[in-house]
Amino acid sequence: FVAYRGQTELLGPLRKIELYEMGWNLKDGLRECLVAAAPYGGPIALLKGHYRRSPSARPQLEIYSSSGLPLASFPWKSGVVKQLGWTVSDDLLCVQEDGTVLVYDLWGGFKRHFSMGNEVSQSQVLETKIFHSPYGTGVAILTGALRFTLATNIDDIKLRRLPEVPGLQEAPSCWAVLTQDRQSKVLVANGSQLFILDNTACTPVTPPGLSPQASSIVHMCVSFSYKYLALLTDSGHVWMGTSNLKEKLSEVDTKIKTPPKQMAWCRRPKSQQPSAVVMWDGLLIVVGECKETIQYHLDDDSVLVPELDGVRIISGTHHELLQEVPGACEEIFKIASMAPGALLLEAHKEYEAASFGKCFLSNFPPEQFVSMCRDLRVLNAVRDYTVGIPLTHTQFKQMTVQVLIDRLVYRKLYPLAIEVCRYLKTPEYQGVSRVLKHWACYKVQQKEESDEVIAKAVSVKLADAAGISYSEIATKAYESGRTELAIKLLEFEPRSGEQVPLLLKMKKSPLALSKAIESGDTDLVYTVVMYLKNELNRGDFFMMLRNQPVALSLYKQFCKHQEQDTLKDLFNQDDDHEELGNFYVKASYKDQRLEARVALLQSAVDEYYKAKNDFSAKTTEDEMRLLRFQRKLEEEKDEQLVGFSLQDTMTTLLSVGLHKHAEQLYKDFRVPDKRFWWLKLKALAEKEDWEELEKFGKTKKSPIGYLPFVEVCIKHHNKYEAKKYVSKVTPEQKVKAHLAVGDMEGAAEAAIERRNESEISTVLSRCSATTDHLLMERLNRAKATAVKK
Repeated sequence: FVAYRGQTELLGPLRKIELYEMGWNLKDGLRECLVAAAPYGGPIALLKGHYRRSPSARPQLEIYSSSGLPLASFPWKSGVVKQLGWTVSDDLLCVQEDGTVLVYDLWGGFKRHFSMGNEVSQSQVLETKIFHSPYGTGVAILTGALRFTLATNIDDIKLRRLPEVPGLQEAPSCWAVLTQDRQSKVLVANGSQLFILDNTACTPVTPPGLSPQASSIVHMCVSFSYKYLALLTDSGHVWMGTSNLKEKLSEVDTKIKTPPKQMAWCRRPKSQQPSAVVMWDGLLIVVGECKETIQYHLDDDSVLVPELDGVRIISGTHHELLQEVPGACEEIFKIASMAPGALLLEAHKEYEAASFGKCFLSNFPPEQFVSMCRDLRVLNAVRDYTVGIPLTHTQFKQMTVQVLIDRLVYRKLYPLAIEVCRYLKTPEYQGVSRVLKHWACYKVQQKEESDEVIAKAVSVKLADAAGISYSEIATKAYESGRTELAIKLLEFEPRSGEQVPLLLKMKKSPLALSKAIESGDTDLVYTVVMYLKNELNRGDFFMMLRNQPVALSLYKQFCKHQEQDTLKDLFNQDDDHEELGNFYVKASYKDQRLEARVALLQSAVDEYYKAKNDFSAKTTEDEMRLLRFQRKLEEEKDEQLVGFSLQDTMTTLLSVGLHKHAEQLYKDFRVPDKRFWWLKLKALAEKEDWEELEKFGKTKKSPIGYLPFVEVCIKHHNKYEAKKYVSKVTPEQKVKAHLAVGDMEGAAEAAIERRNESEISTVLSRCSATTDHLLMERLNRAKATAVKK
């Protein structure tokens, strides 16, 4: 399953694979260029002539794919660049001499800039390294003051100034960034001394077993995983060990004492063979566990790009991958190998042989084979020269499918990204839908086509896609200055909650309010109304609400609880005299001052008359009369009355013996006779003024009858007074009255006299078999007679 199409050259335990013949046309190769290549087969940035300072001969910044196809090119017009590097999301970082870091996208578009602090700006950047940490992409700077400043995540800048290195009088011979225990540290070599700088301390360290011949460490490199470290000394020895400097893996003499141009680790994950690559002008040396080295001559100036499982070598004409030969490949390809894989290859060196062979294995699950074939097809597709992402299978698994799709989308390779999603059966919302959303966001930023054409194209493409948010696409259109297109796209958004915020942002307030009302979501309507209230002047705001009755009604509800004065203004503007009258009445109850309350009620009366509501007007006038009466009586009798209802006022007056005043209210306010008699009856009984109650009962015929007199006396435990009114009770209520006072004989007489079976049964149920035996016989006879009739 060899997915590389280029030539492969074996260098001992390593293999060097040609990835591409570079498509760029570099006249002088990589000489005099600042070069940065992103890992995982990422893009390559070149800054040509970075040493130039003249405005007439500016440096040129160029961005290429891994296959050398141009992506962007523009003259560099900013400050002196000290270092180029790539973020984990394939954005280009350009670190300037003054400590400013400029961020560009893959296509050369400027995104933002940030500073590494005043100290860096004042003392200038001497050296810099861009690194990837668990927190993201970091930048480490050595200033002209020989101090280190670190930012572990450029998306959340928190600058750290590391401690001073003792005895450091000039730039260190070499240094590197380590990541240990989720903390970024700097390893510095000052001559033969090594120091680790963290947030609080500068700690001297000694590599175990380092050759005593060395008087200075001239170069160092950290493995891709930050687990291993390689040091090159001025004696030409390469020391390899763990990055915590606690274990030595090997030490090899390169027999070259001049400082190299570059050094990088070349180690597969889980490999037991440490190996590093050291590059000088025209020469590449691979060092490992054994004392022997592998030498390879370079024809052009080259750059080493460390990878998870090897090293990429980029020159002016070729792009190659140097990596340790996998154990499986070694078993297959080594001379006279009898491994199953080698035998299968000999039998048939085609893909079909593997597919055919697995049919004869009883315990071999096919899923692994199928999955690997799919992965290899995807890798071959993205390694294509026109795409230029040369991933190994190890890198692909580490990167994940999602990140690969993101990178294809970032390169605007939407059709390929969709095909990969479908081929690998990625869930739609993570795959095809997400790609289509990015495509649509890119599409709406194109200026060449009309709003109608783009809106139609987007709706057709996204018609069957699940989970697409049209509001996000519309936002992109709006940010690109295409407001009308954004409105058209929002028509496809089914969720009003997503439409409304963007419409408000676009100052399309009437449409936003209409959409909120259509949604039926009152919270959303309130959100829009409150936004409009703050954005518009009062008159325009009220006018807009008048055209939307639902919104106006909801706003009035809000004002009833929160803004009473605004509610009054709304009623005034609408000439709603009825509601204005109600408003004044409610306001009157909140004011404790009588004069103010009466004034508010008078305003309510005026509004009710304007509304031709005579009933409410007269009722309110009655309330004003009652208030004045209550105040006058309060002053005369020192009795708290103001604010009481008419009924409570009369009850209070009756209970304190002010019967004439209560009767005056009864006449003035035309209180129904029955209501007044009930009030007086209860008040006198509560007061236990039985004499006055008897007089009251004799004044005239009671409109409520006399059974209530009986019942109220019994309620207050006065059977004697209750019996006085039994004789006045109507025949229909006689039985009930006698029973109330406990007169069983009288109740029986009344029931028998009326020959009412129901009443007779009621009296029977109240009789006692022991004490009322004769009475019960009489009642039973009467009942039998009543039933016959």
